Amino acid sequence: MKIFERLRKPVIKPADRAPVYRAHAAPSVRKFAASAEDRLMQSLTGTTQTINEEIRGGLVKMRARSRQLCNDNDYAKRFLGMVAANVVGPKGITLQAQPRRPDGTIDRLDAELIEQTFATWARPANCTMAGHMSWQDVQRLAVQTVARDGECFVQLVRTRENPFGLALHVFEADHVDVSLNRAPTNGNNEIRLGIEINRFGRPVAYFVRRTHPGDGSVHLAGAEYDRVPADQMIHMFRVERPGQLRGVPWMHTAIRRLNQLGGYEEAELVAARTAASKMGFYTSPEGDPALIATSGNADEGFFDEAEPGVFGVLPQGYDFKAFDPQHPVSAFADFVRATLRGAASGLGVSYHGLSNDLENVNFSSIRSGVLEEREQWKVLQAWFAEQLCERVYQAWLVSALATGRLNLPAANIEKFRNVRWQPRGWAWVDPLKDAQANAEAVRLGVLTRAEIAAAQGRDLDDILEQLAAEEARMRELGLNPGDNSGNPQTND
Repeated sequence: MKIFERLRKPVIKPADRAPVYRAHAAPSVRKFAASAEDRLMQSLTGTTQTINEEIRGGLVKMRARSRQLCNDNDYAKRFLGMVAANVVGPKGITLQAQPRRPDGTIDRLDAELIEQTFATWARPANCTMAGHMSWQDVQRLAVQTVARDGECFVQLVRTRENPFGLALHVFEADHVDVSLNRAPTNGNNEIRLGIEINRFGRPVAYFVRRTHPGDGSVHLAGAEYDRVPADQMIHMFRVERPGQLRGVPWMHTAIRRLNQLGGYEEAELVAARTAASKMGFYTSPEGDPALIATSGNADEGFFDEAEPGVFGVLPQGYDFKAFDPQHPVSAFADFVRATLRGAASGLGVSYHGLSNDLENVNFSSIRSGVLEEREQWKVLQAWFAEQLCERVYQAWLVSALATGRLNLPAANIEKFRNVRWQPRGWAWVDPLKDAQANAEAVRLGVLTRAEIAAAQGRDLDDILEQLAAEEARMRELGLNPGDNSGNPQTND
């Protein structure tokens, strides 16, 4: 019977059986090492905040520390000088008007008139509202302010008090309060970090405090703001992340390093002064009170003054222990060099330029460093000319034509908008070899004389005019322009 019951049971095929699940180890997912969570990366927490949130929380403190370093730290002060000297230079970034005729040629007469009229406006009496800075002074102040504070504001003030109808007002970033924020509402734009922006993040207006928040001579119950439209404001700063509205000091990565280097140098200097002043202590095994010599009689007590060639005897039972610190330490110079190399990298300048240390450099290394650094300065020159010079000129052109100070037809304003800004250049690292290389490049047709002149911060037209005037003057004096010796020309 049991056999028949067993035969009646359904036969379960393998496909009808319930699936069996077995636990397996999860496959390892490969990640970037920089995203690993271990003890070596605990201090590097990172942030997912927007750049504007990071700026809002730290800009004021960073700016204050950067200013203090520029006031008290030699290397920070040196960096500001390097920025002004290499971006703006001794003559500033100069205007070269290039109004073109319909055939594409430059109208020299109009160009000269524009440049002469602009030079008149660029004088201190006309350029700024305060009346004490020229156009070159404004350029130097603006670029140093951006390097130190991270940003600079230049307001385009249209006023009848100026004969050209336009003057500049330069003020510090503190006037635009980063704590002034407002969420967008119906009919109202958002205000973020003191700047009114539209939904695309484009500045619409700037809220400028009437008084500097750090001016202790001004006492007001609350801050008062002027709303300045964006087309009247030049906000200079370098954008490092999308959506950024305010600038950060250029030396923000080097602030901690330079500050600690200054503290280390001060401590080492104090220690070296202490080491130069040899000192010691008198000790007694019984702890007796110190004996002090009186009336200049050393036999009654200790010798407390040193005199060359004199040796004395200590009181019985007393010993002398010298205090002899060994400073400065031998690693001092190497540590300073290593620290300054890191700071120079963060500032984007060469080590020997920042430190004035030419002890261990040769011609090849200094040439390589100088050429690479100059490329960085050229980038800043182009940025500065676009941010400040071009915007100031375009605003000046409209006002100068409207007031009649620029005696040209206003209907041709588009013709006069075409200008070029000539930054400073640099002398050759190896004058003979570089001049020969340029001559060969001109011969091959891969370089023009205008490009060579521009690399030196000069205008080829000015050079040719000077050469023509020089040759004419030499002929007038009976000299042969082709004779470099200066001998009188002859008819032979």
